[in-house]
Amino acid sequence: MPSVALKLYSVFFKFLLKHRLQNLIQNAIDESSNPYGVTTRPEESVSASNPSFTDGVATKDIHIDPFTALSIRIFLPDSSLCPPEQPDLKPNLRSSGNDDPNSHNHRRSSYAPSNVGAPRNDPRRSSLQGLNLRSDNNVYRGYSPSPQNCRKLPIMLQFHGGGWVSGSNESVANDYFCRRIAKLCDVIVIAVGYRLAPENKYPAAFEDGLKVLNWLAKQANLSECSKSMGSGARGVGSEFTKAEVQRHIVDTFGASVVEPWLAAHGDPSRCVLLGVSSGANIVDYVARKAVEAGKRLDPVKVVAQVLMYPFFIGNVPTQSEIKLANSYFYDKAMCLLAWKLFLPKEEFSLDHPAANPLISDRGPPLKFMPPTLTVVAEHDWMRDRAIAYSETLRKVNVDAPVLEYKDAVHEFATLDMLLKTPQAQACAEDISIWVKKYISTRGHEFSY
Repeated sequence: MPSVALKLYSVFFKFLLKHRLQNLIQNAIDESSNPYGVTTRPEESVSASNPSFTDGVATKDIHIDPFTALSIRIFLPDSSLCPPEQPDLKPNLRSSGNDDPNSHNHRRSSYAPSNVGAPRNDPRRSSLQGLNLRSDNNVYRGYSPSPQNCRKLPIMLQFHGGGWVSGSNESVANDYFCRRIAKLCDVIVIAVGYRLAPENKYPAAFEDGLKVLNWLAKQANLSECSKSMGSGARGVGSEFTKAEVQRHIVDTFGASVVEPWLAAHGDPSRCVLLGVSSGANIVDYVARKAVEAGKRLDPVKVVAQVLMYPFFIGNVPTQSEIKLANSYFYDKAMCLLAWKLFLPKEEFSLDHPAANPLISDRGPPLKFMPPTLTVVAEHDWMRDRAIAYSETLRKVNVDAPVLEYKDAVHEFATLDMLLKTPQAQACAEDISIWVKKYISTRGHEFSY
C-alpha cells in the first residue's frame, strides 16, 4: 500500500487541484479572445534552461510558432559530443558548485583542456576541439556544435501531463524527468509546451503535437539544404558566404532557420514519442497522424511510442474505473472536470476520439501503429482501459507490452514528490531498455 506520507500529500494535492479547476471553470475565457494561448500557469515552478552541460545535459528553449504560445525545450545529453566511432567514450567534464540542476548556483560544466588528462592519441582530444562553449560578453554562453565529427542521436518528443489544464514542459519536475530519460535512453528529448485548456480547447493541444512533428521534419530538410548549399558554395569558390547560404534558406522556406543542435546531433529517422498522462493521449493522436502521413513526413520516422498512465476514459466504465474512482491524486470526479474544460461543450462525450482509444472508426487501422509500450499503476483508476488498448494492439500483431507497477499511483514516475523514488528510477530504466530495441543502430541487441 502507498505510504502515509503519500496519502496525506494526495489529499493536499486533490484539494489544490479541485480549487484550480473550479477557478478555471468560473473564469473560463472564450478561446476566440485568446488564440495565442498559455503553456504554463503562474503557480507552476519552472526550471530555467541552461545551454551548457549541467548534470550531463544541455537545454535550450525555442518558440516555434509565431502565432501561438507553442514552444519546445531541447535536452541534449553530453554523450552526443563523443566521437561517432566511440559512443561509449564519455567527455571529460569539469564542474564546480552545487550539482543540483535546479539550483541557482548550478554547476557549469565544460571540457577540460585537451592537454590535461588526455594523451596525444586519445580520441577524446578531437571531441574536445569540437566543443564550443562561448564565454565572452555575448548573450549566448552555451554549447555550439562543430560540424565535424558529430554523433547522431535518436529524437524523442515528450508531452507532459497535467489533465489538459496544468503542467509545463519547463516545470522543475518535467525538466528532471526529461534529463533522466535523455541520459538513460541516450536520446535528444524535445519536451513540447502545448497550449492548455480552457484558454484553448480541443483540438489545440493535439494540433500543437502534430505541428512539432512537422517542424521536426522541416528542420531535417532545412539541415540537408544547408549542407548541400554550403558544399556547393565551397565547390565554386566564394559564390556564397555562410550568411548568404542561411539567408537563401530562410527566403525559400519562410521564417525558419536551422536549429544547430538538431542539425548536428539529431537523427529524425529514429523518432520516439513519449506521453505522460494526458500527454499520452496526444502521443497516440500524433502517432496515428504520422502513420497517415507516411512518406510525407520523411525523413522523420516514428519507430515507437510510450504511453505512461494514459488519460483514457469512456462512457462504459471499466472495473478499475468503478473500484478505484476515488483513487490517489487524480480521482475520477476531478478528471471529469478536466475533460469538461478541455472538450468544446458541443463535442463533450466520454467516448470522444481524444478520450477513448477503443471506439471504432478512429483510423488508421491499428495494425499500422508503431510499437507501443504502456505503463500503468496498480492504484490508478484509468489503468484497465490502457491495458485493454494494449491488448487490442497485440491482437493485430503490434508489439505492445504493458508494464504494471505494484503499489503505484497515477504519475508515480513523474510527479514532483515521487520523482526520486526507487520505483520512479526503475520505471525510467525499464522504458529505456524497451526503447533501445527500436532506436539502436546496431540491431535489436536488447530484448524485453
